[in-house]
Amino acid sequence: MARKEEIIALEIKVIPGASCDKVLALSDTSYKVYMKAKALEGKANEALMKLLGNHFGVSKSRIKIIRGEHSRNKLVEIL
Repeated sequence: MARKEEIIALEIKVIPGASCDKVLALSDTSYKVYMKAKALEGKANEALMKLLGNHFGVSKSRIKIIRGEHSRNKLVEIL
């Protein structure tokens, strides 16, 4: 029997250009993420997916930005 995958939706507040990479849980579905990466040419989004992947123990290919690709406030799905 195949296992049905759960999709998790998270609200993320991104702080680019921080002094360190850090993920802080504000609630079960809300996080604040501090990143060293600057918000230039999608580098912060790429770094966000990698950081969230490491934090939740999934590959970054299982993380998708649903809303807010060009904003600090994002809605992210983890498959």
